[in-house]
Amino acid sequence: MKKLKISILCMLLLFAILLNLTGCVKQVRAQNLMDGITPNKISGNYDLTEGSVQITDFSLRLFRNAKSQGSTIISPLSVLCALGMLSNGAQGETKEEIENAIGMSSDELNLFLYTYVNSLPQGEKYKLSVANSIWANDSFLANEDFLQTNKDYYDADIYKAPFNGATLKDINNWVSNKTDKMIPKILNEISKESLMYLINALAFEAEWQVIYEKDQVRNSIFTTENGEELQKEFMYATEGSYLENENAIGFKKHYKGSKYAFVALLPKNDQTVNDLLNSLNGEELQSLLKSPKYATTYTSIPKFDTEYTVELKEALGSMGISSAFDNESASLSKIGTVEGGNLYVGSALHKAFISVGEKGTRAGAVTVMDLCGSAGPMEQPVYIYLDRPFVYMLIDTETNIPFFIGTLMN
Repeated sequence: MKKLKISILCMLLLFAILLNLTGCVKQVRAQNLMDGITPNKISGNYDLTEGSVQITDFSLRLFRNAKSQGSTIISPLSVLCALGMLSNGAQGETKEEIENAIGMSSDELNLFLYTYVNSLPQGEKYKLSVANSIWANDSFLANEDFLQTNKDYYDADIYKAPFNGATLKDINNWVSNKTDKMIPKILNEISKESLMYLINALAFEAEWQVIYEKDQVRNSIFTTENGEELQKEFMYATEGSYLENENAIGFKKHYKGSKYAFVALLPKNDQTVNDLLNSLNGEELQSLLKSPKYATTYTSIPKFDTEYTVELKEALGSMGISSAFDNESASLSKIGTVEGGNLYVGSALHKAFISVGEKGTRAGAVTVMDLCGSAGPMEQPVYIYLDRPFVYMLIDTETNIPFFIGTLMN
């Protein structure tokens, strides 16, 4: 009897462990249309040094247009992946606007991002993971070429779902899983006009090359631009180099393996942060980061957590991407067609999170392009009330053969 009790306890303990392990990853129940389908092989690679200036310049312009008065964090890479997927379904003026804003053709952006993402270094103490997905309303017939291109270049998971409460939960679970739970939720609801979501998710986690010890962390004053003084915990260290130009001074702090680094830039000469941002373009920032000056450099970084959510419609519009958001002029028919209407981007939602502490940095980001269908001319409604005896049947939609037929008489 005693042995039986022990066996039962062991089984319950094992069940609890398994339940805890499976609970770490939230399940996505939607049908993945690309299960078992491999992407086509991409030939050639993009010279990343050649495209880095355009991408850096786009990143700076995007940040300037998306930032708020308070602390801001965005991931230009996440937005670029979402725009890249979108551009594969765009044509005409809509496609030109996206290409002009980024400084690359759609084909060049596909190859650049494919090369970049597949060359990202990963290690035991550092990783940057990138995931993409496409969610199609099961009432919407998506263009297969559009889906295949985004599978080939972006390795997108492609789901078909009824866009109900279960789909909403699936999308948020997918986002939570792909951001290592840093962003547990991105959507509060699915609108009636939504036909497709293009989603990118990023997760970054890295340990400092040299972790801060307890005696390197102490309280000090952080002074805001309006002169307010705040007590904060700062992490102090010594670096061997610094960055400087006429507008900024700063430093790099490397993560394990030196494959990734934290960069900080302080405005000089009584400039504000906005002044510094406005002085930078892609070429100047690339030059600054590639030209460190070597000297003993004492540094401090405040410990901080920041989360930021922004609707990018206005920011992208100010960068020249406007027709994609117009329900009349958007040209996105390569994605799919809307019966009697037009496909357009209803919203471009971006959410980002970062946490910087003694051991390292964690950061996550999500970008969601909500593709909606504008309605065609309104027809007179038809009312069919089953308020008297009627016939009913169950059929399979492939052959339309009824496998149940009945009548309801009372």
